[in-house]
Amino acid sequence: MKKFINARIKGQEGLSQILVEHGKIMAVGEKLPPAEEKIDLKGKLVCAPYVDPHLHLDYVFTADMGEKNGSGTLFEGIQRWSESKGNTSVEEMKERIRRGIKKEMLQGVQAIRTHIDVTDPTFTGLKAALEVKSELKDLLDLQIVAFPQEGMYAYQGGAQLVEEALKMGADCVGAIPHYELAREFGEKSIHTTVELAMKYDRLIDVHCDETDDSMSRFLELLNALVLMEGIGSKTAASHTCSFGSADNSYAFRMMKLLKKSGINFISCPTENIYLQGRQDTYPKRRGLTRVKELNDQGINVCFAQDSMSDPWYPLGNGNMMMILDHGIHIAQMMSPEEIRNALDLVTVNGAKTMNLADYGVEVGKSANFIVLDAESEFEAVCERAQVLASVRKGEILFRREPAVVTEATDFLK
Repeated sequence: MKKFINARIKGQEGLSQILVEHGKIMAVGEKLPPAEEKIDLKGKLVCAPYVDPHLHLDYVFTADMGEKNGSGTLFEGIQRWSESKGNTSVEEMKERIRRGIKKEMLQGVQAIRTHIDVTDPTFTGLKAALEVKSELKDLLDLQIVAFPQEGMYAYQGGAQLVEEALKMGADCVGAIPHYELAREFGEKSIHTTVELAMKYDRLIDVHCDETDDSMSRFLELLNALVLMEGIGSKTAASHTCSFGSADNSYAFRMMKLLKKSGINFISCPTENIYLQGRQDTYPKRRGLTRVKELNDQGINVCFAQDSMSDPWYPLGNGNMMMILDHGIHIAQMMSPEEIRNALDLVTVNGAKTMNLADYGVEVGKSANFIVLDAESEFEAVCERAQVLASVRKGEILFRREPAVVTEATDFLK
């Protein structure tokens, strides 16, 4: 038995103790029974682990593969990836995937949903991701999306490749309707996505309307279909940038239907602020979906990293606190209540999107949590607090010491 003491658990007052046995949280309270091992968290903030619900692990560290994305647009990024993706082996892919996961885990992430390009008859990326998932199953919750990067129908045989990927073990059905060759094919890809999800009992995560075109409205069809099938809670609409460009009359009508279905939203603040609005002069669109409005309506929305140094985005280091910081600035979500609940955007909301049942600092759940270098939610967000420790099933994955000033005048000490 193990006991973590002097923990400030997010959402609770005062200091608490966490009693762990066989990797599970047995009790949470002020005074708990003694344990063989005692770990002092020194009054630091404890919360459930970071979740990154949208990442492309097969693309990480490929920014220099092929030609660079000179226009900085989504569509040129897809073209550059298409030109170079066939030059990678499974082992090379696994090495990059592991590096990407390691960067995120050292920032406190313990759950990742990765989109893997399956418009590749060799399934190089999928094979690599499935092997890494098996290798790291005790350290990380890893979900794999069968993602047709070049389109279910724009790429010959794309729909069949997505289905084969599900048979091979992918957890989610993906699509990219706004990249299809015509609106009708985009709609067809949404129908196929829902049909495959029902056939194989899988989750859904669609790259939906990642464009500034306000007439790209595949979200409407996706939401209608999952609402009718009763699988909205198992569905995620990623990006939905055009929803941020839509007129208010349409958007607020849609939000009633979105709430009714229970669909989840994933926004990628750093990537979309970088990619979108490229054809705008001024006023220039921010590129994000309506994060604040969705959140205010009680619709589940979360933030994600999306990319690490690939043809779409040259930066990215897996630091979810940085993603959160950008997101709440761009979405203008900084009321006292919004700051107090901001960590939800990179923790519990992402876990809900991924349908993670065994998640949260609660009795009966696995003892998975992180320790932030802060004593309150406000301080954590304001100071962009570093992760001091990550705990998985009661075992410490890593610990780091808080930053210390080593030389200073008396006033600055």
